[in-house]
Amino acid sequence: MYAVILEVYRRAFSFGKFLSIVEKVLNVEGLHIDIPLAEGVLHAVDGVNLYVNKGETLCIVGESGCGKSLTSLAIMDLLPKAANKIVTALDLSGTSILNHSQQQMSDIRGDKMAMIFQEPMTSLNPAYSIGNQLMEAMLRHKKISRGAARDRAVELLQKVGIKDAENRLRQFPHQLSGGLRQRVMIAMALMCDPDLIIADEPTTALDVTIQAQILSLLKELQDDLGMGLLLITHDMGVVARMADRVAVMYAGRIVEEGTVHQVFANANHPYTKGLMSCIPVPGKIKRGDPLGTIPGIVPSLVGDFSGCRFRTRCPFSEDICAIEEPNLIHKDLEKRHSSACHIDQ
Repeated sequence: MYAVILEVYRRAFSFGKFLSIVEKVLNVEGLHIDIPLAEGVLHAVDGVNLYVNKGETLCIVGESGCGKSLTSLAIMDLLPKAANKIVTALDLSGTSILNHSQQQMSDIRGDKMAMIFQEPMTSLNPAYSIGNQLMEAMLRHKKISRGAARDRAVELLQKVGIKDAENRLRQFPHQLSGGLRQRVMIAMALMCDPDLIIADEPTTALDVTIQAQILSLLKELQDDLGMGLLLITHDMGVVARMADRVAVMYAGRIVEEGTVHQVFANANHPYTKGLMSCIPVPGKIKRGDPLGTIPGIVPSLVGDFSGCRFRTRCPFSEDICAIEEPNLIHKDLEKRHSSACHIDQ
């Protein structure tokens, strides 16, 4: 925990360089995702607003089922057919892609924005070599020869730390370790120099040592290339290490948003505080002591819902919490830290 806190403060002092950045590579307003089920309509994502600046990392954090991955799939226009998406504004690098056709979105995916999925073995095609899969994106989106695309693939494999890149191009996904496959996925995402990369829990399937290497690699590449990074995770340690800003998501809504320093040092929403309390602190917990937990269960998002979605698990809940759903309210003068809670704890 101490290492996490130190990392947060280190990043807070370096965050000043982002304050002057006004160029948004991604802007999403009023995102709703509904999925019809036999028992009713599942309101999986309900009114999400978010943005990512150039060179910035926004981490969306929350427990499984809160809508993080669906949000990313909606941005990429990769939602399942049964899902209904409604969004007020969807801009990429200052251009609206709200009403783009499937063909137009296909032209953008892999070129202007790219995605790194959670499990590379299900994302890479086992029937094609690594080289063919890397070059495919380049040949699809750029007017470039196959030889130049191959050179670009070798360059990026080397850049992501894969040795003997020439020979790796001839190999197939099953011949690589999990860590190497994830590095291939990162290289694939970078083939066309996208403005935005979305990484959906890219280290979950990897062991701890490889996780650290992949995260360091992502941060190094972002610093070098200046791309925006939308990182989805449930790990607060990853947030502390990677984020410039944090959006805490619960039951389909963003309940707190701010810089990584603001959220870690002055968490306002009870759910965010609960997440923080679940991080074991060396010296304050003894062998056999119970780990921190958030009591209760996530409410069903099927059908209509009134009031605060966290109220049944919240120690500060009052009568108004059952009646009126709270909106995100600014908690600082700079309007960079917001929380959706009726109660000032």
